[in-house]
Amino acid sequence: MWKVLLVEDEFFVRESVKELIRWEELGFELIGEAGDGVEALEKMKADAPDLVLTDIVMPRMDGIQLLKEAKEAGMRSKFIMLTCMGEFEYIRQAMEYGASNYILKLSMSVNDLRETLMKMNKELTALLGQEKGASAASASGGAETLPPDRTTPQTAHPEVNKILDYIEQNYAQDITVKSLSQYVMMGENYVSALFKKKTSRNIIHYVHEVRVSHAKRLLKETELPVHEIGLRVGFANDNYFIKIFKRDTGITPSQYRHAEAKR
Repeated sequence: MWKVLLVEDEFFVRESVKELIRWEELGFELIGEAGDGVEALEKMKADAPDLVLTDIVMPRMDGIQLLKEAKEAGMRSKFIMLTCMGEFEYIRQAMEYGASNYILKLSMSVNDLRETLMKMNKELTALLGQEKGASAASASGGAETLPPDRTTPQTAHPEVNKILDYIEQNYAQDITVKSLSQYVMMGENYVSALFKKKTSRNIIHYVHEVRVSHAKRLLKETELPVHEIGLRVGFANDNYFIKIFKRDTGITPSQYRHAEAKR
């Protein structure tokens, strides 16, 4: 069962949401409720829910601030926002901070809630499967593919660490801010700002840094052509590979290989 926290300052709305849904049939357990963001954050710290169903406009701390503070604290709870007509600027902010979905309160129905929760159940289940897959790959020796002089940096934020690990394991694939934001189920702008804050690096520049690091290893340890090495580390274009490599190292891949051969 996925644990749910319901956050709503209007008692009638809160009771209606509780009674509208047969939570257990959809794979959820309603573990608590709160009347504002301050109370909700305290409950989340005591018992982290898998899903937070929260109103946006509330006293003391609104739903946007609750979402923001939960993400900054490294909490992995998913959020569905309850909102009224005319609050679409709040919705935009919520989605940027990583909210999974929103529901209009005035037109809310049993079907709306059921469909949203069913979708959320699938997302949570898929995320759990990805985490198990990553753990299995690591346990089976996936880390041995890293060059001996390279380790993946880690931060105090679990979602950023997931991004760092993903980049290290998939640097040869097409990686974009959009694909990474989808991987951690957060908004693109929020992911970019969070990654920059926690690592002091731009996401795409960091992807380039990882690729260049692996390219340097291949240049030293193999006789593969430069264009082949570029392809193997994720650069589809030769000229772009050479440009990024020179930007990061000050020399071209061929010059780097020549210098290393003299050592």
